[in-house]
Amino acid sequence: MKKLTYFIAFLSLTAFFLSSFTNKESKGYEDRAYFQDLTNGKLQYERHCLMCHKQNGEGVAKSFPPLAKSDYLNADSDRAIRIVLYGLYEPIVVNGKPYENYMIPHKDLSDKDIADILTYVYESWGNNKTKITVDMVKKQRTKK
Repeated sequence: MKKLTYFIAFLSLTAFFLSSFTNKESKGYEDRAYFQDLTNGKLQYERHCLMCHKQNGEGVAKSFPPLAKSDYLNADSDRAIRIVLYGLYEPIVVNGKPYENYMIPHKDLSDKDIADILTYVYESWGNNKTKITVDMVKKQRTKK
């Protein structure tokens, strides 16, 4: 009987301990969907952005602006989110050079994928390391 009591106490403590790791109300818990995932960002970049902006973000002269060391990108992360969501239909100047080609909208991408792509781009190629969150993307998605 004593062994059974100890066993039940052990199970109860174990359950209590493990539940502290999955309780969304506990301090420090963050939903996995809100973490930036650079691996997913790179994968989604390769699927949706690579054709125009190229492997190392260098773009194509006069057609597709560079994302690498981009003054335009680094100046305004909210604008970058809106461009991914809604496309771009006006001439821009990036690093002192004009670009007049259009960018198609990517509204079909999830907020998480957009956050991951842009965080990957900001972490790469000499950019300013801005972290784009799902909440930032949601905010821009509701603005238009």
